[in-house]
Amino acid sequence: MSSPLAQSIADLSSADASKKLAAAGEIYRLGRATSASAISDWWTEGELFALLMGPNPAITVGLAVQRETFGRIRIANGTPRLADVPLDQDAEEFELHFAEGISLDILTTREPGGSGAIAKYLAKFGEGIQQVEYRCANVDRASQILKEKFRVAPVYSETRNGADGTRVNFFLVPSPDGGKVLIELYEMQSRG
Repeated sequence: MSSPLAQSIADLSSADASKKLAAAGEIYRLGRATSASAISDWWTEGELFALLMGPNPAITVGLAVQRETFGRIRIANGTPRLADVPLDQDAEEFELHFAEGISLDILTTREPGGSGAIAKYLAKFGEGIQQVEYRCANVDRASQILKEKFRVAPVYSETRNGADGTRVNFFLVPSPDGGKVLIELYEMQSRG
């Protein structure tokens, strides 16, 4: 493993619980730091702040990994339930939750070399932090605010179905380092 992130990804499948926790904490810290600098001005808009549950937003860092790594991490963490992901998204995922609010989404492609977003990310960048997810009270309204007040267009023209019955949209946001960060806004659907 050549980078600290690569080592942290490998350590998520460790049998040592403290090593797993340290790895998850580092991945979560890196994802939050990247997104925080990219969207810092979002928090200045009162309605958007409320929609994103400020000042204590629910944040999950999405980690894209190869299928083999996905399997190792899943087994090492007690084989968590796979999310119900719409077929058109060509992804498999499960969540990991650790102490201190650390939440990770482990993602892989159903079809290695395919045309889905995770397959494209893995082909271009390899394993790494693919997205940072923010729970949102109303994705449609947040998308409207982002377009009108911040000139940030959503990836999809309309909010769409996400994993486990959520409603989602994505925003590719410039980061201060000259790169981009993919932000997912997700909305839980009421079970009525």
